[in-house]
Amino acid sequence: MAIATVNPATGETVRTFDALGPEGIEQCLADAHAAFLAHRTTTFAERAALLERAADLLEQDNEQIARTMTTEMGKPLAAARAEAAKCVKAMRWYAANAEALLADEHPDPADVADSGASAVRTRYRPLGVVLAVMPWNFPLWQVVRFAAPALMAGNTGLLKHASNVPQTALYLGELFHRAGFPAGCFQTLLIGSGAVEGVLRDPRVAAATLTGSEPAGRAVAAVCGDEVKKTVLELGGSDPYLVLPSADVARAAQTAVTARVQNNGQSCIAAKRFIVHTDVYDEFAERFTAGMAALTVGDPMAEGTDVGPLATEQGRTDVEELVDDAVRQGAEVLCGGRRPPALPDGWFYEPTVLAGVTSAMRIDLEETFGPVATLYRVADLDEAVARANHTPFGLSSNVWTRDPQDVDRCVRDLQAGGVFVNGMTASHPAFPFGGVKRSGYGRELSGHGIREFCNITTVWQAADPE
Repeated sequence: MAIATVNPATGETVRTFDALGPEGIEQCLADAHAAFLAHRTTTFAERAALLERAADLLEQDNEQIARTMTTEMGKPLAAARAEAAKCVKAMRWYAANAEALLADEHPDPADVADSGASAVRTRYRPLGVVLAVMPWNFPLWQVVRFAAPALMAGNTGLLKHASNVPQTALYLGELFHRAGFPAGCFQTLLIGSGAVEGVLRDPRVAAATLTGSEPAGRAVAAVCGDEVKKTVLELGGSDPYLVLPSADVARAAQTAVTARVQNNGQSCIAAKRFIVHTDVYDEFAERFTAGMAALTVGDPMAEGTDVGPLATEQGRTDVEELVDDAVRQGAEVLCGGRRPPALPDGWFYEPTVLAGVTSAMRIDLEETFGPVATLYRVADLDEAVARANHTPFGLSSNVWTRDPQDVDRCVRDLQAGGVFVNGMTASHPAFPFGGVKRSGYGRELSGHGIREFCNITTVWQAADPE
């Protein structure tokens, strides 16, 4: 993929960029390593002041960067503004909480009395230069939720962003520099995917984090495994949305619409498979389909647009192929299922609901990265849980019920990194984010996220001889 801004609402190439050459990459690596040696010795208060300044700048730049994101990947402008505001919140949260999250830990003296030590503590120390390979769907948030904790922990960062959001990527590198972080602390590398392995293998790079597709995650993990370097992977998701007999069906259906089409349906944590108990299936299906059909599809810069274009032409083709395969094998289209006739330019696709999906259809197991929902009717909770777990992914899940026993069962048995009860999955600085199975490993956000790229060091001091 060329490094370029291509407006997905029109298909127009807005701006192209040259990839960084070997000499440029080497300079960035050298600068990142040198910056780490100094940054790791700064205090939490010093880092927090810089991160607060970055948050102030981003808050001031909200409209500008929102419009850049919308131009580059097509999310509705209101959603882009909200994404920038969420990044500000995360920066401020880590600035306020990092020192406490990484405070030395002291075991009970009685537990280590036989160790021969006068004192034992655990200290969290930064690892070094971390390469972040990031996707286009949340081009600001995905980066900030790595950068804020990594910088507060004393690491430095290199960003290899998706090639279709170069202006957002360059903005991020400039943001931290404008905030006063020393040169080299956080840099954007405009490189293609072919240059990533060389960066990963460089001895100055200590670890990597990737949010993206399963193939991309496998590639990065393989290289880092060969080099014995730490990785955190947040990959795809095909999140289940269970609606059980005691649920508030009207609320569940209304929330389901947002849960499916957030970010034009291009979210790993978007609910994709709607698994509904037969007692409430007909009501839910009617309400949900009506809600999906009523959405406004159009210019993402226009106020009132609910769903903009898919980010890339190939992305729309992938969605079309999954829907067409399902329909050929007997799935029923309750709404949508085509390109909007009134929007011939750009990469738009109608919000779509499919019923009668079976395991023979690709869409049953593959992630659908677009505004397409699949509906399943189940007879009981056992079947609902089995259907929810019938996927290679395990990012998050949603359960609608008023029955505490249903909640307990789902928390126990759903194979996912999150269980959201009577609401839709969301990420937040204060709680961990990540998945299991082919959705990846490791966690972002919260204290778990900031500790991922730390050297967890045992400090043992001998007792004085008697």
